[in-house]
Amino acid sequence: MNRSPDTIIKYIMNALSGLKVPFADARYVMTDEEDLYFEKGVLKTYASIAEQSSIGVRVFADGCWGFAGTNDFTDSSLDKTVKRAYDNARHGALFIPEGGKSVFAPLKPIVAKHTQKIKVDPFTMTRDEKIEKLQSIAKKLEGHHGIVFNFFLAMMHREYKIYANTEGTRYESTRYQTMPMMEVIASDGKGIQTRTYPGHFSARAGGFETVEAFRFEENIPGIVKEATDILSAPRIEEERADLIIGGGHLALQLHESVGHATEADRIFGMEISYAGKTFVKPEMLGNFRYGSDHVNIVSDSTIEEGIGFHLVDDEGVPGRRTDIVKNGILVGMQNSREVASMMGTEPSSNMKASHGDNIPLVRMTNFSLLPGKAGTLNDLIKSTERGYLLDFTKTWSIDDNRYNFQFTTEIGWKIVDGEIKGIVKEPTYYGITPEFWNSCDAVCSESEWGIHGTFHCGKGEPGQVMKLSHGVAPARFRNVAVNVKA
Repeated sequence: MNRSPDTIIKYIMNALSGLKVPFADARYVMTDEEDLYFEKGVLKTYASIAEQSSIGVRVFADGCWGFAGTNDFTDSSLDKTVKRAYDNARHGALFIPEGGKSVFAPLKPIVAKHTQKIKVDPFTMTRDEKIEKLQSIAKKLEGHHGIVFNFFLAMMHREYKIYANTEGTRYESTRYQTMPMMEVIASDGKGIQTRTYPGHFSARAGGFETVEAFRFEENIPGIVKEATDILSAPRIEEERADLIIGGGHLALQLHESVGHATEADRIFGMEISYAGKTFVKPEMLGNFRYGSDHVNIVSDSTIEEGIGFHLVDDEGVPGRRTDIVKNGILVGMQNSREVASMMGTEPSSNMKASHGDNIPLVRMTNFSLLPGKAGTLNDLIKSTERGYLLDFTKTWSIDDNRYNFQFTTEIGWKIVDGEIKGIVKEPTYYGITPEFWNSCDAVCSESEWGIHGTFHCGKGEPGQVMKLSHGVAPARFRNVAVNVKA
């Protein structure tokens, strides 16, 4: 049966209206995905999924949520999906202890539509045209002395969504994201070293123009030289050092040690079995010093150039900017309508799901460290007497409380008397989340601030992979442990 998305949503909402429950919603999502992967200049993998469609239904009944999803849009299947969501809520409510049932405040209805403006739609380009353009880049990674392996990839995604709820909200959106990246591996027969460009947080909101904007061909000589130079570079010998962390890696540091730690569902044990919990407690809000005065962090789904942009989230909360850390103090959390009520705060518009038949979870959208007043990266280097500039993630580890961590970057540059004096191999640093962010004494200005994104943030059971963004500018951290002896 061929039915329009609008017809499907109307059918579901009509069925939900007969349940006489306090709240219910439906979310139809259709995605197109295309991935191209080149090894040593040759196309090794091509994957394409067109018009992958599903719908999810949430019902709030007897103080409990029920959810069900389907990709079968026949009347009988949609009826069964509504009934299953309703039954799941009613049956789940039987196991909630007295006084533990969920509550949340109603919201005014919103009717909105958003279609992202892009320059080049990858899904209207022919497959041959995409292969030709991308393979041209991949072939230029070949033939470099000392490079034993290379790859280039481009992942493209389009999402069409309709969300509606029983409060009267209806939101329709079309969004595009693209994630291109290249990597070279160098060897001298004794070891190997890698360099990527533009790093592992290379996803951006936009179409095929994203690939062209990175100017891959211009950056190939630089990463080839760095990869081979790192082979003979020294390691950091100090136990502690001042570090400037570039945006290509700072995005991940922010993601792991602040982003996940301030997802409020973790406070109440909703993620412990899979993605972990958090050291943050509700009583910390408004008084806990998460970082120095230079640290200002927001969750902001209104930034249109970020992957996490939306006018309405997946439970009907309007897109908004929420302060998470202000002048170093923890002042907010990423939450849902339910969790916000539990904490006595406002919902932050952070409920998102990967596909229609996934249940929404508290997720990062555009989670950003705001720019400071330290000027350009060159200015920050010049004001650093001794230290290291680190960038581009190689490995990372963080405990399930988001408290103790270890990160290694692909490359570092030694700073002496405000000048770069050569590179270092596999710089590694260690820290405890609040101690690390309290050591921040400078963040570069707005001219250095940029959006970095990923397609690969995992959470939930069954697992979901979310696409999101982080805005960061290079920042300096004082007296950081860079040796296990420290």
